[in-house]
Amino acid sequence: MIFIEITPEVSSEENAAIEYNLSSLIGLAGDFKGILAIQCPAEVAMGITGAMLGMEVTELDGDVKDAIGEIANMVAGGLKEALIGAGTKTELAIPTTVIGTSIRTSGLSGASRVMIPFTSPLGRFGVELRYIQS
Repeated sequence: MIFIEITPEVSSEENAAIEYNLSSLIGLAGDFKGILAIQCPAEVAMGITGAMLGMEVTELDGDVKDAIGEIANMVAGGLKEALIGAGTKTELAIPTTVIGTSIRTSGLSGASRVMIPFTSPLGRFGVELRYIQS
C-alpha cells in the first residue's frame, strides 16, 4: 500500500533505535494489552505519504498524520487477526499521531518490547510493540 520497497533489518537491541519526530500509536486492549507504534523521521513520513497519495509532500501536515496512522491501523489489524487465530481476544483503539522533537513512548510498566527497524530508499523507520499478555 505504501508503494515503496521496505526491508526489515536484522538488528540487536542497541542498533534498533530509530530517531523519529512522528509517531502514530494504537492502543491494544483485552487479553493482549499494549501499544503499537509506527515511528518515522519527518522525511520518511512525508515520502511514504507522497508515495501513497501520488503527490509531493513537503510538510508534516494532516495528510501525513492520516497516512502514517492508516499504516499503524493496518499493522495493528494484522496483529489482531493473528492473535484471534491464536485464541487471544484483542481490541484496537483509534490511531493517535504525534509530531515533535525528542518524542519517546513509554508506559505499561513491566511490558515486553519489540522494535523492528525497516530500511527503505527514503530512510529508516520502525514498528514498535510494547505489550503484556494476560
